[in-house]
Amino acid sequence: MILRDLGKLDALIACTKYCLDVCPELKDAQIAVVADSWTAQSQQIGDLRPDLVIASVPYQEKAIAEIMKSGARFLGLAPKSLEDIYGDISVIAAVMGVAAAGDVIIANMRDEIARMRTRTRDLFRPKVFCEEWGKPLIASQRWVAELVEAAGGEFVGTSGAQALPEHIADATPDVLIAAWCGAGDRVPLQKIVAARGWQNLPAVRNGRVYCIRDEFLNTPAPTLVQGLHALATAIHPDCFPHAEGLRCIDIQ
Repeated sequence: MILRDLGKLDALIACTKYCLDVCPELKDAQIAVVADSWTAQSQQIGDLRPDLVIASVPYQEKAIAEIMKSGARFLGLAPKSLEDIYGDISVIAAVMGVAAAGDVIIANMRDEIARMRTRTRDLFRPKVFCEEWGKPLIASQRWVAELVEAAGGEFVGTSGAQALPEHIADATPDVLIAAWCGAGDRVPLQKIVAARGWQNLPAVRNGRVYCIRDEFLNTPAPTLVQGLHALATAIHPDCFPHAEGLRCIDIQ
């Protein structure tokens, strides 16, 4: 996504299947599809002879070792906040020789998030729990908590940390959002509500349980702006139109 917005897709010789999900134009680019930063394979990377491998969270230690073993230069990113993501975009832009284009991307993201904060500033702030994984239950990253705040919500739980379902229930969230890493928009909302005994939570009783497409919240890239708009619709459905990548629970 970052390379696309920098106008540097022609520099890619390989990507992961998740890159294809957020950047469909790559499907016609005739480039290799390789394992991601969780399951990286040194032989696979080495055979392609890249000048540089860029990867970001989530990692496994053994996957990083595989990337390093390939012999390619490695730019490993591990952002936690929006500011970290802006910094990573700037680094990638500089490495690719298009620093000014990186500045434009960052400015556009900052402006859109600032506009959203202005639009939601005087709205009631519902309590929102957003998760990036289901088993174990893990709350979304800090940058997602920042986007929830910008979209007019109050993030409950500890961002990026494992949580117990009963502790989330005790917080009585008004809105529940699932964006599982690698799951696209396929999170089984009814099943997780039933399995966790969340049927009586305000969010569930009021039909405010949502799935947001994984790539819109978990990919530290300009696609977070799309995630921001999906969050705004989930948190304040009366104020924002339906957004791409947002699915609501089917109340039966």
